Parts: sequence; structure tokens; C-alpha cells
Amino acid sequence: MTDDRTSELLTIGDFAREAGLTPRALRLYDDLGLLLPVQVDPHSGYRRYATVQLERARLVATLRLVGMPLARIEKVLDASPAGAAREVEAYWRQVEHDTATRRDVVTTLVQQMRNEAPAMSTTTDTLHTRIGTSHRTGGRERQQDALLATPGLVAVADGFGARDDLAAAVLAAYAADGFDGAIAEIASDLGEALPDAPTSGTTLTAVTIEASTARVLHVGDGRVWLVRDGAVEQLTHDHTVVAALIESGQLTLDEARSHAHRSLLNRAVVPGIVPDRVDVPLRAGDRLVLTTDGVHATVDDLAPLLLASSPPQEVAEAVADAVASAGEPDNHTVVVVDLS
Repeated sequence: MTDDRTSELLTIGDFAREAGLTPRALRLYDDLGLLLPVQVDPHSGYRRYATVQLERARLVATLRLVGMPLARIEKVLDASPAGAAREVEAYWRQVEHDTATRRDVVTTLVQQMRNEAPAMSTTTDTLHTRIGTSHRTGGRERQQDALLATPGLVAVADGFGARDDLAAAVLAAYAADGFDGAIAEIASDLGEALPDAPTSGTTLTAVTIEASTARVLHVGDGRVWLVRDGAVEQLTHDHTVVAALIESGQLTLDEARSHAHRSLLNRAVVPGIVPDRVDVPLRAGDRLVLTTDGVHATVDDLAPLLLASSPPQEVAEAVADAVASAGEPDNHTVVVVDLS
């Protein structure tokens, strides 16, 4: 395939960097017929792209981010600018109507499940904790992460925007007065910036340990991991646009890893937000790990590090060293809790 529109062709690697994507994502778009290379070597199959295709590549990535199906993406790409805008608006109106319908179904389903759920058994056995932490600035000029690490409460928060102290203030308020206190702190600090989009904000991921139960509260893209019997389980779901699309199968992991909006939150600590809450029964020998996204967005596979038999502080430092070795572009915080 050839194209005379430009004499400047980029290798797939160079084009991927310019577009903010990955070569694997570009190969996927080629397979889907959304972005064909200008030139394909007949012997090696190596792809080359024209610089004029960069805008199209970025548009495809954005449409994939909002979950648009393949057939509708093709319509947008083939339409005039005005027609493309109408197509995107029509798609999003349908998404909003579909979401409202599904919300009603979910409300009914949750109520049925709660009515059928047996009462949880409780135990008065108290587990003891050993805690290790790491808290590094990484490639940022400022430290906007914060952590709490006490025998009964561990938490991480990841601030964003102009305020450096917001995450720490919210964690202190949470420790004193629970989630209502955290919300009151946000409302007090941001004031007139709410409910409109504030210039600053924070995530919050906390675990309260009561007897042999972990009570997890979560808003944002921090994570809680449970290490048990040689396996690592993620207990929280990232509240990001990209994570929702990955879970629905509308975006691949490789697309998400390189996407310009991969850290775009759809939930943060603001008045009116409903946090995720889950209770997890604990056993002696369990390990709980909390990380901010500067950790898990940088190191793809944390399992070998979290499964190590080392003491909690050594595990936390090993995770932080792995992040540093991977370039540590962001603040990164990890809390490791061993239970016995």
C-alpha cells in the first residue's frame, strides 16, 4: 500500500511515540481497519506511517477511550467534521440513556441480593499486625501522596492539582471522623471550587482492621491487594475511565498502558461521592498491601514482589526500588501489612 500525500514516513515505533500510543495498539488498529499503515514491507511486514495520520491515530484512541464500538468509529472517521461531531453526540446520548436503564436494573438486583444474603458470621479473634511503608517523591517536583500506618488503620491518598497538602489533610480528617470527616475537609479546603471541577483533589483508599476483618473504603485509583496462600488478589477497582473500559472489554491493556488519558479519574473525594466499601475476612498469615497509582501504573507485575517472604518493611522497599528502576515518573507510596 502506498500514499503520495507525504514523503515523510515514520517507523511504527516513532509513529507510536508521536501519537502517544504503543506499537501493539497501532497493530490492533490496523487489524481492525481503523488505521492502515501507508507502507508495509512485503518481506518483513514492517509498517510505516505518514505524519499526516497522527491526528487520525489520536482520534481513534480517544473514541476507543469513550467506549465507542468499531462500527461507529468507522462512521466518525469517514464523516465530515460536522457529521463526525453529530455522530459522537448521538452515540453519547445513547450511552446516557442505556446507563439510566441499567441503573434501574442494578438497583433491583442489589436489593434482591441483599434480601437473600445470609448474615455474616463474626469472630472476636484479634489479629496482630506488622507494617512496612515506603513513601517517595519519584519524578515529581512535589510530594502529593500521603499515608497512614497504624495497627488498626492503614490508608493511602494521592493528591492532584495545586495543593500539596490536601491528601494528608483528608487522611487526617478520615482518621479522626471517618469518611464524613474526609468530605468535610474537602469541602472546607476547596470551598467555592465545589461542586464545579476543582483545581485540586485527592483519592482515598483505606483499610480498617477490626478483630479479623478488613473493612476497605475506596475512592479513586489507589489499590488494596490481598496476598494469601501464594496468590495475589486485587480487592479494589480503579475508578478511572480506562479501567471501566478494560473491564467491559472495550479497551485492551496495551491501549490503556499508553493512553494519554489513562489516569483520568471518574471518582475522587468530593461531597456527594459514594465510596466503594467491602469487608474481607482475614486469616493469620495474610498480607495486605496498599499502593498509590505511581506504583501499579509503573510496575506491571507486582506479584513476585508482594509474595516475597521478607518482612513488611523489606517488601515495601523492594516495591519502591522496582518503581525507581522503572523510571518512577510519579509520586509512589506503598504500605505492607502482615497479619498474625
